[in-house]
Amino acid sequence: MIKEARNKLNNVFGFEDFRPLQEDIISNVMDEKDTLVIMPTGGGKSLCYQIPALLFDGLTVVVSPLISLMKDQVEQLQQYDIPAIYLNSSLTDQEYEHNIQRLKNKEIKLLYLAPETLLMERTRKLLANQNVDLFTIDEAHCISEWGHDFRPDYRELTEVRKDFPGSTCLALTATATPRVRQDIKDVLKFEESDTFLASFDRKNLFLKVADKDDPLEQTLDFLYTRKKQSGIIYCFSRKQVEELFVELKKAGHSVKPYHAGLSKKLRNRNQELFIRDDISIIVATIAFGMGIDKPNVRFVMHYDMPKNIESYYQQIGRAGRDGLRSDCLLLYSRSDKQKIQYFINQKEGKEKKVAEKHLKDLMKFLETDECRRVPLMKYFGETYEKDDCGMCDNCLSVDAEVEDLTVQAQKMLSCIARTNEEFDAYYIADVLRGSTKEKVLSNGHDEIPTYDIGNEWAKEHWILLARLLVKQGYLSREEQHGALKITDQGKAVLKGKENVFGVLDRSDTVVDDEAIDRTSTDVENNYNKDLFEQLKKKRKELADQQSVPPHAIFPDTTLMEMAYYFPQSKDNLIPIYGVGSVKLKKYGTDFLKIINKYCRANDVEENTELLEEKKEKQQEHGQPYERIGKEYNAGKSIDHLAEQFGVKDVTIIKHLKKYLKEGNNIRPEGIVKASSLSTRKRDEVLEVMDEVPTHMLRKVYTELDKSVSYSELRIIQLYHMAKNNK
Repeated sequence: MIKEARNKLNNVFGFEDFRPLQEDIISNVMDEKDTLVIMPTGGGKSLCYQIPALLFDGLTVVVSPLISLMKDQVEQLQQYDIPAIYLNSSLTDQEYEHNIQRLKNKEIKLLYLAPETLLMERTRKLLANQNVDLFTIDEAHCISEWGHDFRPDYRELTEVRKDFPGSTCLALTATATPRVRQDIKDVLKFEESDTFLASFDRKNLFLKVADKDDPLEQTLDFLYTRKKQSGIIYCFSRKQVEELFVELKKAGHSVKPYHAGLSKKLRNRNQELFIRDDISIIVATIAFGMGIDKPNVRFVMHYDMPKNIESYYQQIGRAGRDGLRSDCLLLYSRSDKQKIQYFINQKEGKEKKVAEKHLKDLMKFLETDECRRVPLMKYFGETYEKDDCGMCDNCLSVDAEVEDLTVQAQKMLSCIARTNEEFDAYYIADVLRGSTKEKVLSNGHDEIPTYDIGNEWAKEHWILLARLLVKQGYLSREEQHGALKITDQGKAVLKGKENVFGVLDRSDTVVDDEAIDRTSTDVENNYNKDLFEQLKKKRKELADQQSVPPHAIFPDTTLMEMAYYFPQSKDNLIPIYGVGSVKLKKYGTDFLKIINKYCRANDVEENTELLEEKKEKQQEHGQPYERIGKEYNAGKSIDHLAEQFGVKDVTIIKHLKKYLKEGNNIRPEGIVKASSLSTRKRDEVLEVMDEVPTHMLRKVYTELDKSVSYSELRIIQLYHMAKNNK
């Protein structure tokens, strides 16, 4: 069955390989076992039910809390020619009835519903006549009273589940503490052995917390180096959203607001503009974003503190879903903490106790001096093993040594003096870099001694230096036009009586190869930007014609690979990430025309050698369990393999078990080393396994008076199987 799943992954969805845990989860679901999945946003949860939905004979019902999420998912599935629909209040009566008729005609594979729709008597009667093979609960943390987003309707899903006694239940969430996970399992009556917990570490997200000093200026600085990038800025209140939206629009940014005070129609319109790349930035309260599937969000900024770690984690999870480097900046002040504390004080009893614990855990994260991933992972019950992630402000602070910026400061101060202290930082940077803009030339500033003496730095670095000089008191900024004035302290620098030291913003620091998922660093750093922009334009045109988001056609990752490999035939387009047989047929010709035309006009050749390597790599890739089995038998330990493949030990155990079941031998001695049981206890487990069928772990667990955990039992089970297979 997993072979068929892989076939769907490659040919329908156009992906080379499963991400960590996806294959195990799909196998578990296809074995008709109830399954709980905790996987971070961007980890690939959707495929865990979408692929089984294509393999099961009957219907897959997906419970989802938000209309926007359903709409987005269904639009994407329809791009793959997968029959999927949703039933919710956004449909007209005619559309609603049309979808119901398609359901009655057995034409549908996936049905998306809000919990309140599913609880309606009409819906339950409709589904009573359907063969429901898979019942999926997305955002399952809403079930738990200990979660940050508890919804009573979700608690009632256990009753509806009884309507489909023969169906498998799959519950998924991105944010769940150990306590919430246990609550979900208790409510849904899931077995421990059918829980899949992926790492909460999103390696491609750069995490930064900055003291909130002048938040508007800090935001403008942050956005200055992220022109045309897609991003979300979260604010605490509606008022703050509106104020920041006005300021950013005034500064020329492509931006819209989103908060509960706007009409539903306007909220939906602004959200749609963002998803479809018609605007770059959304300024929003926490009302925005749950379930938004937009892979190319390059940054998430918290203008104000979030209420708790779960909200923060869920919100930053909206960045970098395509696996490319994305930035997460949080502006922190004690006054923001006091606002949150004020609202907590209005609560009572258990609710107040939960909120206070959430705030305490958040403060640990914000005020830590160690790697930010340590307290973040710890909150979700995971230990972060590395000393240095290389992708947070604290880990990079070692490299961010204070620099002597005196020479550059003197250049800037001199240029400000020679232009009579009448201009802002942007203009001064232009003069320093020898700009030929009309304003610079008409003012005669191409004739002054400081013209074109600052080419050692990019324009944005000069802007950041100006901010630093203002902050340290060497410059003041005129409020109305932003003109820079030299203070007495600044004059001392000009005369060589004082030096300037500081650290420019490090949030753009280049990261290791490890920080980029699925697309090699070489592709990300060296794709042809001109061709990429042309492909983006075609993608937008096709998306607008079909009224779908651009990423539903192809994600940015796909276009980057096209603009790197320059494939000029359909055969060579197939290995490109995200191009499956369905999309090749739909869009192959459109995109190949642009690539071929660009290559002819610019005398660029197809990257044939690298494309062949990519094809060979895909062919040699094989099943993960085969690679793991061979490398294990070659002498690698289970710990080593877990680190190499970026998964937990338990996942390696499962792959080795599968390798064994396929008729291969594995060395037993290496398995024992993965167990922490004493020799006496291990022999006790083996004695029980000799008497009880090995696959019946639950019975073994009971026979041992529940004294050995399931994770240990799985290790010994594999050892027992490997030993008896010799």
